Amino acid sequence: MKRTVVITGASDGIGAAAARMLAYPGDTLVLVGRSPEKTRAVAEELDADYFLCDFSELEQVRALAAALSQKYPRIDVLANNAGGIMADREETVDGHEKTFQVNHLAPFLLTTLLIDNLVASRATVINTSSSAHKLMAKFDIDDLDARKHYSPSTAYGNAKLANILFTKELQRRYGDHGINAAAFHPGVVGTNFAAESTPLMKLGYGPIAKRLLLSPEQGADTLLWLATTVPGVVWTPGEYYAKRKIAKTSRQAQDPALAVQLWEHSDAMVTAV
Repeated sequence: MKRTVVITGASDGIGAAAARMLAYPGDTLVLVGRSPEKTRAVAEELDADYFLCDFSELEQVRALAAALSQKYPRIDVLANNAGGIMADREETVDGHEKTFQVNHLAPFLLTTLLIDNLVASRATVINTSSSAHKLMAKFDIDDLDARKHYSPSTAYGNAKLANILFTKELQRRYGDHGINAAAFHPGVVGTNFAAESTPLMKLGYGPIAKRLLLSPEQGADTLLWLATTVPGVVWTPGEYYAKRKIAKTSRQAQDPALAVQLWEHSDAMVTAV
């Protein structure tokens, strides 16, 4: 059956690698990226549809969701892959800490705006997380915008923890309605996701270091597996994966009350004024 597969953060790195591996004849592949040049180039290479969207502006996310809903009556896979780690604390035009918005609030908004389509399609929703949620997070539900305490690594860890909590609550709320959600850790991959981060982080993902890191194709492997196999048969919805297996999470990632709180806080944060 012909499928529609939407991948965000598809202009480079893991997203572009996943797009190349998911470009099946007959399917509709939809790429979302921030860079006009890079996104267009990947889309033309794969004969895919594409949309431009900067996740640091929630109004662009709303416009993206409206455009996707209008053009695609069915979305079989939504891969929320866009993200990054920033340097100094920066607020978006929406008034939120940029790392948290780009990595969590924007994909939360996109997914919830598309929820009727996703439910009707019995869609798979894949959220790119990271083991950083265990190593770097210092999660404070009352300081999601990091106004009290901020460091680049903590902000990133908190956002990646939010990805897992969102996955679990999405599955709890909509699993019985047909949604199949999963989060995954791609590994330490040599991509440009740290381009806006600190000099040390840039060095860690620079040209020399990339020789020692996983390739984008290796990093995209679990995403590919989740997107192309049968949920509930091959993998368990609502879980966090690494290397195609359920992986251990932090204790906070397993807290259902925290997942509910995050959903409610996120919903309030993205509500248009």
